[in-house]
Amino acid sequence: MKPNPQLKKFIEPYDEKIQNLTMELRNFVTDLVPESNELIWDNYNAVAMAYSKSEKLKDAFCHIAVYSAHVNFGFNRGAELTKETVKLNGKGKLIRHIFVKGFQSFPKNEIQSMIWEAVEISEKLNNELTEKNSQPKSIVLSISEKKIRPNGKASR
Repeated sequence: MKPNPQLKKFIEPYDEKIQNLTMELRNFVTDLVPESNELIWDNYNAVAMAYSKSEKLKDAFCHIAVYSAHVNFGFNRGAELTKETVKLNGKGKLIRHIFVKGFQSFPKNEIQSMIWEAVEISEKLNNELTEKNSQPKSIVLSISEKKIRPNGKASR
């Protein structure tokens, strides 16, 4: 699935290294689970993408959040993962993530098995997700009017 054209526009203010890392992580997920939809938010303090077999955040199995110095790769129900082969950060009720500074150091094999478990968790919570999504979409769900971007300034 091609990214929504607005996604590249949203990440343009970020350093080229962060832009490339974002797209590499995105492609990692969409290649692994090609039937997933990409849900995009251009938020106040980050650009975020969630991956779901539906068009709803509640069904998302993983996400990417773009910041100026790194990208977070997270699991929406990370606290429920049993095959946690990579130490995840987070103290909330459900969400867990890792900081990613480069795709070369990203633990692809370990994260891949964690993604498959996260997909299973999502499908158990919503039986309808087991049906194959033959036309995945890259959808912009929200654009914040005011944003903080890498230059540290708020923009409109």
